[in-house]
Amino acid sequence: MKAQERDKLLQALKTRFEGNMRRHVGIAWPAVLARLEGQPDALRSLQAMEATGGEPDVIEQDRAGAVTFCDCSAESPAGRRSACFDRAALESRKEAKPQHSAVEWAAAMGIGLLTEERYRALQQLGEFDLKTSSWIATPADVRALGGALFCDRRYGRVFTYHNGAQSYYAARGFRGWLRVCTLRV
Repeated sequence: MKAQERDKLLQALKTRFEGNMRRHVGIAWPAVLARLEGQPDALRSLQAMEATGGEPDVIEQDRAGAVTFCDCSAESPAGRRSACFDRAALESRKEAKPQHSAVEWAAAMGIGLLTEERYRALQQLGEFDLKTSSWIATPADVRALGGALFCDRRYGRVFTYHNGAQSYYAARGFRGWLRVCTLRV
C-alpha cells in the first residue's frame, strides 16, 4: 500500500472512530493506531473492507490489547452483495451463477464472517441491516445439509434465518471482522 493510500485509510478510520465513540467506550485512538503500525496485512484487509462499503470501525479491545474491527455500515456492505454462501454452493448452481461466494470473498480480503454471536453483539452497538441481510458463519452440521445462515434486524429484533447456501440476493451480502493484535515497537 502506498503511503498516500495508507494515510487516507488511517484518516478515514480515525474520523469514523472519533465519530462513533459509543462503539468503543474506553478505547483510545492512539492505542488502535499503535496496533496498526507495521501491520500491512491488517491495513490491506481494512482497505478492502472500506473499498467495498463496510465502514470498518473498532468494536472491542481484549485484555491483551488486541482490537477488533467490524463492518459498521448501516446496511450490508454494498460492494459485497449478491454472493452465495461458499464455493460448494457456487459450483452447485447450474445457471445464473453469482460472481462470488461470501466465504471465499471474506478469505480473500483477510477477514472472517461474523458468527451469530458477533452479529448479535454488533446489533447492541446500533441498528444494522434494517433493509438488507448478511450471511454469517454457519455451523458445519447446517452446512452439511445444504443450508447456510443469515441475519437481519426487523421490527426492533435481530433474526437468524436459513436458506439454501446456493441462494443469493441483491440485498444480501456479508459483514466481516478483523482482529489486530500485534503491537510493533
